Amino acid sequence: MNPEQLLHEFHHRVRLRDRDSAAGNVVDRDGPVHRTYPPAPARSGAMIESPEGLGDAPDRWIARQVDFFRARGQDVEWKTYSTDEPADLAERLLAAGFVPDDVEGLVLGSCADLVHEVELPAGVRIREIAADEDWVRVVAMMRDAWGERADWVHESLRAEQREAPELLRAFAVEQGDPADLLAPPTGPVLSFSMLRPTPDTPFCGLWGGTTQAAWRGKGLYRASVAHRARLALDLGHPYVRVDCSANSLPILVRLGLHAVATTTPYVLRF
Repeated sequence: MNPEQLLHEFHHRVRLRDRDSAAGNVVDRDGPVHRTYPPAPARSGAMIESPEGLGDAPDRWIARQVDFFRARGQDVEWKTYSTDEPADLAERLLAAGFVPDDVEGLVLGSCADLVHEVELPAGVRIREIAADEDWVRVVAMMRDAWGERADWVHESLRAEQREAPELLRAFAVEQGDPADLLAPPTGPVLSFSMLRPTPDTPFCGLWGGTTQAAWRGKGLYRASVAHRARLALDLGHPYVRVDCSANSLPILVRLGLHAVATTTPYVLRF
């Protein structure tokens, strides 16, 4: 598929059908607004999207979401895409109290383009993780990289993996014996990433990819991308979606993926 076809398929098969929701979340709609949120208001991960636009009364629909999540006492992220209507959605969200986070590129393409051989540094391996002790190590690495912004990792992602492990596959790049994945690691987590197969669609999502500063530029990210792409193909998901940073974007484009839009989270905290 060309970039326009990929974006069309992603919009209609993933966004319009609410296939991005985390396992266990409530999925509902308020008019043109798509909402998904953990049933427990104290948990993070509440999301809003408006892939159908907001019609003739955008401020009314925005205000309804503010009231809804304020009543729940639950922080929420409105995930906007550069293709969404109205064109001034960002300004309207700002006026309603939402705060923008970093802009990311929406990148789509074929998993087969990502399957390549990358030689990791000696004594470094990729290992799928699910145990609590591994998630503790991931949180430690993420805190070093992002500070308190990483606190949601164990709270939200670990809970999601427990709920539906087949829908959140997590991976650590770490120091350890590459020939024996059962052997304990010999050092901290160097890079962390996830694969999210999108149910009932040909798409999967590659998420994460945070790498310790001292280990960047050594192929860890590219190796984790290739590893997850192989698994996605084995699971029957030939197409991939990545919301990527400016650092990752040129790597993925060089590998054959297509930058089709940008996405910006607007966060409302209570």
